[in-house]
Amino acid sequence: MIGKKNIVFGFIFFAFTASLGAMMVDMYEEYGTTAGEKQASVGRLAQLKTDGFEEELEPLNAKQIAMANTDGILSMSKLSNVEFGIDYIKGGPHAHGNLESLLNIVAGFILCFISIAVWQKQLLSWGFIIGTVLHSGMMVLGRVFDMAWAEQVLATGIGPIIILASLFFMGLAVAVGFKIENQS
Repeated sequence: MIGKKNIVFGFIFFAFTASLGAMMVDMYEEYGTTAGEKQASVGRLAQLKTDGFEEELEPLNAKQIAMANTDGILSMSKLSNVEFGIDYIKGGPHAHGNLESLLNIVAGFILCFISIAVWQKQLLSWGFIIGTVLHSGMMVLGRVFDMAWAEQVLATGIGPIIILASLFFMGLAVAVGFKIENQS
């Protein structure tokens, strides 16, 4: 059964990429803290503006206003950086990895039910696995484990090309080799 390796790979890779969700949950704790800091500094700025840039009935000088403004800007920047870190994992290796894992599972099952040459099945099977490793696998290595070389491999676009080619040829294989029982 040639599709078995895709099914096994798909479930194992799915467990791995789905676990990135737990990593992102931990990142949300930092997000909550940072959002609170931003709210405090920006809220202070809003209150200063409402009060005519006075605090405790004392007018603020230019340096004090600039410092308050700087605190607000830096807190918004920090929050943006935390959000980017979460989105960098969520929108890349987590989402793509989960999707490509499921794609391998489905492709593995389909390979069990089509009647085409063994070398064609092997080519399709390995195409899905290699494409997944070169796409979402490189995202995991690059974005989660900070391996720059993986980002370079990802930048070539070869992984998605292999997956798309495998999808196209799987469609042709199903059109030609999917057998249903005779309905007499």
